[in-house]
Amino acid sequence: MLFESDGLEETEEFLSAHYAPMRIGSTTASAPTRVVRAAAPEISVDRLDLRFEMSYDVEPLGMISLCHIEAGSIDAHGPDGATAEDFGAGELFTLAPPERAYAGTINRATYTVTRLDPDVLARVASPAPGHTSVRLTGHRPVSAAAARRVRAAVDHLDRTVLADPEAAASPLVLGTGLRYLAAQVLEAFPNTSVAGPSRAEGRDAHPAAVRRALAYIDAHADLDLSPAQIAAAAHVSVRSLQLAFRRHLDTTPTAYLREVRLARARKDLAAARPGDGANVADIALRWGFAHQGRFGQSYRMTYGETPGTTLRRG
Repeated sequence: MLFESDGLEETEEFLSAHYAPMRIGSTTASAPTRVVRAAAPEISVDRLDLRFEMSYDVEPLGMISLCHIEAGSIDAHGPDGATAEDFGAGELFTLAPPERAYAGTINRATYTVTRLDPDVLARVASPAPGHTSVRLTGHRPVSAAAARRVRAAVDHLDRTVLADPEAAASPLVLGTGLRYLAAQVLEAFPNTSVAGPSRAEGRDAHPAAVRRALAYIDAHADLDLSPAQIAAAAHVSVRSLQLAFRRHLDTTPTAYLREVRLARARKDLAAARPGDGANVADIALRWGFAHQGRFGQSYRMTYGETPGTTLRRG
């Protein structure tokens, strides 16, 4: 989606419709605005270019909203009840908790706003003791390296998944991408998730849990499986399952799921026949591999040949 306008009233109408009800203002005569949006269920990535000074007062967004400034600044920004801060080029921060309104001023800025459904966090982590949900508790990343990983995850989702209609329509591809971004966000921002396995979780890490998880993954590899779903099928917590896989298989549930899907893709490649229209890209996407280069690299490392070689031999 592309929006371009030079009118403040039209821009306010667009932003209110696609973010949350808001009031904006400016002291400049013109309001040159450009917004490019890529979106799918539970995620949107907007590239914004506002070449004027714009004040804003926004109602709660209901989403985790990450802002990365490329040029210009966002000044006197803050959620209701919080101290206002200034943010400059290169900084990454959250606009506000999902349930809180916020206000500030855009100062001729080019920036990216990524909105993620808060429920996605619970698919990759469990709440820490004393908390009923997984949520962010800080608005700045814990390190510059963590911020870079979040930005890289956003760029991958935007340019590899959301930019490809077939990839964005694939539950496997989109679900995997969302959970990867959620994991990077949890690594980057202070939050209420479990930081590590507890003693109780250690006792739960037994071979029976691994066997239940393996059987569930093998039977449902064609579905968009989250770590939380696999853990529920194994009757343990996410952390317990991760610990169990490390102890008994020296891998993770996600890595094992990827191996199963790679094997299913190989089976489909080998079973293809001339004239049936099968190609490497379609088969890779069917099993959740949106990035052809990474799929080919993983395939060669695992099977010692390219996916095209397997397809031609089949």
